[in-house]
Amino acid sequence: MISPTSEVARTRVRYLILAMIFIVTVFNYVDRATLSIAAPILRTDLGFDAVTMGIAFSAFGWAYTGMQLPGGVILDRFGSRLVLGLSLVIWSTFTFLQGFVDLFSSAFLALFVLRFLMGVAESPAFPANNRLTVMWFPRHERGLATAIFQSAQYFALAAFTPLMVLLLNSFGWQHVFFWTGGAGILIGLLWFRWVHEPRRDKRVNQAELDYIESGGGLPDMGEIKTPFSWASLRSIGGNRMMSGIYLGQFCLTSITWFFLTWFPTYLIEAKGMTLLKVGLVAAIPPVAGCLGGMIGGVWSDWMLKKGFSLTAARKTPIICGLLASSSIVIANYTQSTALVILVMSIAFFAKGVGNLGWCIVGDVSPKHAMGISGAMFNFCGNIASIVTPIAIGLLVKQASFDAAMVYVAAMGLLGAFAYLVIVGPLKRLDVDDRTQPPASPETAPSATSHPVR
Repeated sequence: MISPTSEVARTRVRYLILAMIFIVTVFNYVDRATLSIAAPILRTDLGFDAVTMGIAFSAFGWAYTGMQLPGGVILDRFGSRLVLGLSLVIWSTFTFLQGFVDLFSSAFLALFVLRFLMGVAESPAFPANNRLTVMWFPRHERGLATAIFQSAQYFALAAFTPLMVLLLNSFGWQHVFFWTGGAGILIGLLWFRWVHEPRRDKRVNQAELDYIESGGGLPDMGEIKTPFSWASLRSIGGNRMMSGIYLGQFCLTSITWFFLTWFPTYLIEAKGMTLLKVGLVAAIPPVAGCLGGMIGGVWSDWMLKKGFSLTAARKTPIICGLLASSSIVIANYTQSTALVILVMSIAFFAKGVGNLGWCIVGDVSPKHAMGISGAMFNFCGNIASIVTPIAIGLLVKQASFDAAMVYVAAMGLLGAFAYLVIVGPLKRLDVDDRTQPPASPETAPSATSHPVR
């Protein structure tokens, strides 16, 4: 137990670390969204049809997804601070360079290559976020901490969509890439100055380290450099619980990638909005998503504190959020701008509530294979970053945006099914166990808990 004196005296460095994770994640998503914002004008200037644009959107996803496992291995070997800081500087540089693609003989090839390289550079980002959160936060604070860095994706779209549309309208699509890429490079330099792992941070005192560790955090994880193991990979990948979590994340990420790629074009082409109007209203659903993310995290942590099992506390918001996100299909039945944005906001809010997958990964991953476990989770989830842009492009070309909305809604229902039927009880994995692992003391339900069956 921590004494009242220690309670008062302990530092709060973990909140500064969380703030930096949030800022970096904002620019992670701002840089991903640049092409979506630029697309309505860039597509016309460069002569791209819907399928070509969909392929260009997917270039990031091919690399980001394919590099998850190598990125996880590198993360376990070199640690979150170094890997994420370098990643930020490199992906921001590739974002900046996308402003020059019209100078190449094949603008499509140049854009595809730069988006692909940006995906390679961003691949360790979310596993690194998750790893830092597990190191810096006790379990009963981790739901909210995870929700905060996850909400950065919504904040990025809400805060920067109007700014990027203003740049697009005032200076041209090239400046969308120039300004966002340049800002990311500067933030990367600040990262190395302000972010450290718990045992190496001179600002943190022993009371805070004890508080983190006694609450189930892993402040020593940064001191252990874990070599890659095929046995660990097979043990994690062959587990039914993890398979269900992976499928659920694929479905949730599919919804995300609709908003990151086709959403502005959808509002213009399917709902007849002007570019300036899109710049204003497209920021509303991400605000709702940010609010939903906060509510989901607080809801989950509240359930833990009230004695519910880890399973109930984490899965309940996710299942409810995924089910409610399927309401996006209602947009097919109205041309009213107000109703369309309301429907999109409800769907994005619900998706935010259910966006606790990274928190679950921190709860159940093997303690010394957090990087590779997070990478596998992100790999499976971000297959959607390849599939969704192309699938929607094909549906738009062969049918309409109405068919695309049905596809997005179906992903919400499938994700809820995965958590309801496949995942089962949440338990910390042992990397040497190739079947369903026994409950560890850390995650075993107490006598007063209420597990989800």
